[in-house]
Amino acid sequence: MGVGGCIILLAVGAVLTFAVDWHMPGIDVHLVGVILMIVGFIGIATYVSILKRRRTQPPWPGAPVVDVEETRRYR
Repeated sequence: MGVGGCIILLAVGAVLTFAVDWHMPGIDVHLVGVILMIVGFIGIATYVSILKRRRTQPPWPGAPVVDVEETRRYR
């Protein structure tokens, strides 16, 4: 699930929590909205942390680039 899916979860959860005045027997609609918002926030936080790891730079401008295939041969 990407950022778009997480934003949709947040939006649907916010609508269910704050804008819906509808009661369904056996289901708390407001609680379902809060759960959807929590899942959306967790998804965005996870996506951002993974994206941050992908964009890391070498420690200094002239850092040597190590080939992954070459390091696997020697192990």
